[in-house]
Parts: sequence; structure tokens; C-alpha cells
Amino acid sequence: MPHRDRPPRTKSPAPPSDELVLAAVERAARHQARDTPAVPVWAILEHLGIGRRSVAARHVRERLDAMQASGLLERARRHSVPTWALSGGGLAHLRAARRAGLLAPLPESPQHRAWRTAHTLAAREIERFRESLRERLARAAHLLDASQPPPSDAWLELAEELQRACRRLASASHCLYEWAEPDDARADVDEHTEPADASLDAREAALRRARRAGRRNTRLWDDGPAS
Repeated sequence: MPHRDRPPRTKSPAPPSDELVLAAVERAARHQARDTPAVPVWAILEHLGIGRRSVAARHVRERLDAMQASGLLERARRHSVPTWALSGGGLAHLRAARRAGLLAPLPESPQHRAWRTAHTLAAREIERFRESLRERLARAAHLLDASQPPPSDAWLELAEELQRACRRLASASHCLYEWAEPDDARADVDEHTEPADASLDAREAALRRARRAGRRNTRLWDDGPAS
């Protein structure tokens, strides 16, 4: 009899099929936006939704070697890191599996998960970011109207807080209203450009691209002094 205090055992998920591993290699290559189709094993595991230190990851590594031996994959190295790419035979095998309806769907892609997480977080936090900026603008107005000129340090400190508050609100606004849901058919890379840039001169367009750096990085939305 099972021990009454011991939780019931759950079955481990089935390891991915060779065809699903090939599909993960294909999608990882398409989403990396490089001029080479070769991808490292950690990228393949991400597209399979598998932890790097799991039993399933060990299975995938074994299958990569086996599929290289059978001619479905090609192995190379990039900066001393092993990489994998579909061979012609691997691509034909994958297409045949799709036509036959034998290919299970891949989990959510890393790029779509990044978009969904940022979009959800922005929707939750944008009003708080707006209120944070309102508070700092009110403090700026108070300093401007003070009967005695405030010390320069007060302005310098507020300038840093205003910049951080504005950048955080701009980032959340981009993630919520401007970052379109990515299509897995192509890599979703922020080129820091917008359609309106076409009407700008080269210098102003370059300045705007520079300002947009990091606008999708929600890790910068910390609760530091500009919270």
C-alpha cells in the first residue's frame, strides 16, 4: 500500500519526438535573426519548453547526436559552442511529417512569451507609472513656485527621477500599445524604428533610434527611487 503521507507519483511528460526536435531546431534558427541556421542546444530546449538540466533535456541531447549520425542534422561550432542545423534530409523529413499530420505543435515560442509577459505587465503597471510621473511633475511645479530658490541639488535629483519615470512610462506604453504580437513565421527583433522615421532627417532619426534602446526591457521597471 502507498504511504498515506507520501504524495502520489505523477508520470513524467513524454520526451519530445524526433520530429518535434527538428521543428524546434527549425523555429529556433528562424527566430535567432542570424545569417546562419545553426543554433545551440539551449535555444532548441527553449523552443521545446524544456529545462536545461531536466531528464528531457538529456534525452534531447542524445537524440541530437543520433539525428546527426543518421543525416537529419548537421553539427558545427560557433565560438566553441556546439550548434545544430537541419540538413537537407532533415528538412525533407520534417516536411513529410507535417504533410502526414504527425507533428505535434511546439510550445509557445520564447519571442511570443516575451511579448505576452511584457504586454501583461505593462497593462498592470502603466497607471502606477503614470501616477509616479504625475507626482514628480507636481514636485517640479512646487520647486518652480517656491518663494526661495531651491538648491541646485534638488533640481539635479529631480532631473534623474524624471528621466527614469519618463523612460519607464515610455517603455510600458510601447509594450502595451505599439509592440505588435509577434508572428512565429519570422524573428521578432526590435530595430528601434517607426514608420514616421521616414519623414525625419538622418540625424534626428538616429537620435530617436538611440532613445528607443531597451524599450522592451521590463527588467528596467524596478522600484528604485523613481517608483
